[in-house]
Amino acid sequence: MLSRPKLISFSDLHREAKKRLPKILFDVIESGVENEHLLARNEAAFKDHLLTPRLLVDVGVRTQQTTIFGKQYAAPIGIAPTGLAGMFRAGAESMLARAAVQTDVPFILSGACIEELEKVSAISPDRTWFQLYAARDRAVTEDLLTRTRDAGIETLVLTVDTPVLPKRERDMRNGFGLPLKPPLPLMLEALAHPAWIAHYLLNGGLPLMKTWARYAPKDAGAGEVFTYFRSQSPSIQTWKDLDFFRSRWDGNLVLKGIQHPADAIRAAEAGVDGVIVSNHGAKAMDQGPAAITCLPAVVQAVGSRVVVMMDSGIRRGADVVVARCLGAQFVFSGRGPLYGVIARGVEGAASCIEIFKDEIDRTLGLIGCPDARLLSTEYLSK
Repeated sequence: MLSRPKLISFSDLHREAKKRLPKILFDVIESGVENEHLLARNEAAFKDHLLTPRLLVDVGVRTQQTTIFGKQYAAPIGIAPTGLAGMFRAGAESMLARAAVQTDVPFILSGACIEELEKVSAISPDRTWFQLYAARDRAVTEDLLTRTRDAGIETLVLTVDTPVLPKRERDMRNGFGLPLKPPLPLMLEALAHPAWIAHYLLNGGLPLMKTWARYAPKDAGAGEVFTYFRSQSPSIQTWKDLDFFRSRWDGNLVLKGIQHPADAIRAAEAGVDGVIVSNHGAKAMDQGPAAITCLPAVVQAVGSRVVVMMDSGIRRGADVVVARCLGAQFVFSGRGPLYGVIARGVEGAASCIEIFKDEIDRTLGLIGCPDARLLSTEYLSK
């Protein structure tokens, strides 16, 4: 039997995932919205930030250990939430949680997960964060908060950047939904991915969103549960709602989707513990700025008051270093670990994080910075 090629970059994960998945599903992950300009802008914006090496520094021993919310992790890179991961590979959320344990990083479980949040969080409740998509029914939201707390999760990530459903044109053209309704050409294209089809069928076909199933009508099938989820999310949240979440959640409260410094200031005043500068990986609004472009102003506004993190557009370890130089205390990647878990399960997701860690380590050595905690604008070209 031929051995599988070694995974050495984000692109390798991307290529293997694309080969495994039918186009209708791969496009769900890879796509942005509308013209997908922001998707390209998120990545391109990192090219505008050049690292200037400081030489003749002893970098024989290097560390990228990072502490946030009182917990130390092996690197400043974590696994961002990706919705419906279990649709792309059965058990993907649990696999991502196990990969986080193996690589010693935090994992944010998506509020649009397939598996039960209790099952996934039990793998490592001390490193699993839960991303909450607040429901239109306040009783459902309160129950989700209770379940999250009872599961031993300490960090709640409230995502607020999609108050209405974005226009995801690739999904619309492909007929993506649950159940899937692809046009004939995409149905035929799916036949070119027999391994995925076999895996899909052996695991029962269309998966049930188990975290949300208890709120849907009794005995609802997978498609009906997804329809119920879509009837509840997205929902419009206001600053008054943020006050509600702060009063109901005793753990770390993180606001995800912040881009404007004035919003960051107001969030800090409302008592949040952290913000994630993010544009939803370019899956919300197309005519917006790259996340890394928004980061410095947010750091300047609230960096001394709350933990400032970021996601969107991370493709290399050097991107993580740039984000740290600009003030991000932690960085998350969504597509990379998801491509990895689709390609090779736990091994693939863990490989993604290890690739990032290796590239961060090499970059630290090459720019003359032995400790990631020392990164600052001093290492950026002016």
